[in-house]
Amino acid sequence: MTGYDGEVFRVAYDKVLAKWPAGREALTVTTPFGATRVNACGPRDAPPLLLLPGGGGATSVSWYAQIAELARIRRVYAVDVTGAPGLSGPAGDRHPRTVADLTRWLETLMDGLGAASADVGGHSYGGWIALHYALRAPDRIRRLFLLDPTQCFAGFKAAYLLRALPMLLRPTPRRVRAFLEWETGMGVPPARAQPRVGDELDPDWLALQEAAAGFPAAKPVTGPRPAPDALRALDTRVLLLVAANSRTHDPREVVARATALLPHVETAVLPDVSHHALPHAAPAALAGRLTGFLSGR
Repeated sequence: MTGYDGEVFRVAYDKVLAKWPAGREALTVTTPFGATRVNACGPRDAPPLLLLPGGGGATSVSWYAQIAELARIRRVYAVDVTGAPGLSGPAGDRHPRTVADLTRWLETLMDGLGAASADVGGHSYGGWIALHYALRAPDRIRRLFLLDPTQCFAGFKAAYLLRALPMLLRPTPRRVRAFLEWETGMGVPPARAQPRVGDELDPDWLALQEAAAGFPAAKPVTGPRPAPDALRALDTRVLLLVAANSRTHDPREVVARATALLPHVETAVLPDVSHHALPHAAPAALAGRLTGFLSGR
């Protein structure tokens, strides 16, 4: 028994989704790997932006702190990754097992949304998916932004993997909380109507991560970092933003390798934020940096 409670998870999910701007829509897109849940926001006639969350308990709703600004210039489609915690449903026992499967899933998803091409953004594992998609289907991505992506330009730190191991082997809400408090270096504020963002963990966000412990997820697709020659040939414009306080990998190594390999990359280090605090507890200037990049400024 995992101890996972679907009703508790859904309540926590909806509570974080309520932080999104008014006018949001819940969409369902049929793919070969089941029905994919997409939370949409922004003008329907604006250019599309596809957002992929990190792994673990992250879901599409975790973009809530950036959505209002992004939705001013884009039709935002934030996705619950198939097979991962969220409201996407599997097609029987079918789930992506290879990078090619993920590419097929994303292509079908974009077709279902009516997007021949789109801007794409990803955090952590979502950045890994997005970068692989850009390498395999470059004609479908206009611009790509990556928030502290994992396994793209540098490997995990050994200390991070050791800390994560108990949570991965036997996930419980207590282990999830302890791990996130360690990685982010943040405490949890007392209950209040408007939790602060940036120096403490949002208790609603944390409750959703805890509720995802034991979620009956499929084994995530993993693999080596993209080949250097493939990265050198990528013609897509990329914005890479790394977390200065990330305990996941070495931020300096991530920036150095990306700068050396990608022909069209802008990089920046986000101060005073860790890997798992993104994107909800990012510095206030993040949304402006993302909209400026997407607008070509």
